[in-house]
Amino acid sequence: MSRLDWKLLLRCSAVGFFCAVASSAQVKITKQQDRIAVEIGGKPFGDFVYGSGTPKPYFAPLRSASGAIVTRKYPMEEVAGESRDHRHHRGLWIGYKDVNGFNFWENEFSYHNPKAGTLVVRKVDEARGGKKEGSIRATIAWVDPRGKTLLTENRTMTFHDDPKLRIIDVESVLKADAESTFGDDKDGTFAVRIADSMTEKHGGTIVNSDGGHGMKECWGKKANWVDYTGEIGGEKVGIAMFDNPDSFRHPVRWHVRDYGLFAANPFGAHAYDPSAAVSSVALKPGQTVTLHYRVVIHPPMDAATIDRMYRDWAK
Repeated sequence: MSRLDWKLLLRCSAVGFFCAVASSAQVKITKQQDRIAVEIGGKPFGDFVYGSGTPKPYFAPLRSASGAIVTRKYPMEEVAGESRDHRHHRGLWIGYKDVNGFNFWENEFSYHNPKAGTLVVRKVDEARGGKKEGSIRATIAWVDPRGKTLLTENRTMTFHDDPKLRIIDVESVLKADAESTFGDDKDGTFAVRIADSMTEKHGGTIVNSDGGHGMKECWGKKANWVDYTGEIGGEKVGIAMFDNPDSFRHPVRWHVRDYGLFAANPFGAHAYDPSAAVSSVALKPGQTVTLHYRVVIHPPMDAATIDRMYRDWAK
């Protein structure tokens, strides 16, 4: 083989290798009938599920970079030995228990709750992949039991490629279509239900940005971030949730439980702390609130490392 042939072969091999690396590094987003599938680095990450079969859209499952599923599978799947409480805890979701007295949190159709509202995806505005990140944008109506739209939510979920982390940024802009009041309740707002084996009840650890440890020191407390770390099949993995300084009522209060509920709630106050004034957030038609959070699924990290990651993002 001539020197020229060798050069061509090497060049083609290099291009092929580069293309393989580039394709594996991409965030791929595929729109399907009632869901949008997300792949990162050539691996499945999870699905954004919506449509008439669910009372609110959710994203599930969440996976680590290694592929470990870090969210509870129930009620999407029934797995022997897995907990089956709180059927309305589906993967990663947004909802709230009290908007004009209607329940957008405990709103499973099977509950037959006459006060339950629904979150209806009116339109998927964007489902776009990319080399370093991809995004899903959706317009979501918060509809009361009588069919009246109280709020229109514009939600953007941005998925980032990283070899060791799985990162989701979620921005939710809630605009009032009618006068809408968020009452003071503990059940809300931006939430994830983590896998049973990761929970504090099964040896997991909860820490926050102010040095709090465990549910007793972190539940209902304000903090820039909270991290929940445990084990999946012997692998140590954590889920950190960050509250952006521009998000409504930063720093947010955290509804984080030893059994696996993990949520940021900017609307509740007295429900967590009896010494706090009763919260009531009233929006007139056209008024908005903006929620902005980040989820980081990570290998073992100490609090100082998580805090540096938070501060880099918060800038």
